[in-house]
Amino acid sequence: MHLSAENLAARRGEDLIFSNVSFDLDGGDALILTGRNGSGKSTLLRVVAGLLRQEKGSITFTGNDGEPGQPAGEASHYLGHRNAMKSELTVAENLTFWKTFFGDMADGFSLDVDEAVDAVGLASITHLPFGYLSAGQQRRIAFAKLLVGYRPIWILDEPTAALDSSADQLFADLITAHQKTGGIVLAATHQPLGLKNVQEMQMTGFAGVSEGVWG
Repeated sequence: MHLSAENLAARRGEDLIFSNVSFDLDGGDALILTGRNGSGKSTLLRVVAGLLRQEKGSITFTGNDGEPGQPAGEASHYLGHRNAMKSELTVAENLTFWKTFFGDMADGFSLDVDEAVDAVGLASITHLPFGYLSAGQQRRIAFAKLLVGYRPIWILDEPTAALDSSADQLFADLITAHQKTGGIVLAATHQPLGLKNVQEMQMTGFAGVSEGVWG
């Protein structure tokens, strides 16, 4: 499995956010994006996820069958700042919807809803409406969404926002487990995630575009 980007550039409105961004990731690798707010971290993640069109450059994903060509976004889970859950539906109803919607890609394994909720430490609340949960609980359930439908690439934007330190470690363990099965992780974060096999790219935003400086 391999994910690569070559000479990516992207705009937000009329502004060029970054240019000449490249990376290569094999199965089990992680790329951590760092940098101040507005430096382009979220924009780069959305481009790789297929949610934004790049200004130039290319993204290539090659699956375990060795055949390139599938869009990286189709092989990805994207966890953004919003949790993508319906407040009025229960935890179980939300996750059941996503499990049915996603299904599993070939060569992958997912958890059922009860197993996924247990994995994020909230096995007793599946009957509650999602909107009743605290911000930290909602974030845990949003992460459980990644576990109910297999995708080899996890794209995570500030995944540990609103979490306490114990939940930070739980998430780090789940991400590490994904890497150990050959998964690829791209994450933007302001704090260490405690991962292995990690590359780091420091995004510099507008200053980086004008100066041609990239980490």
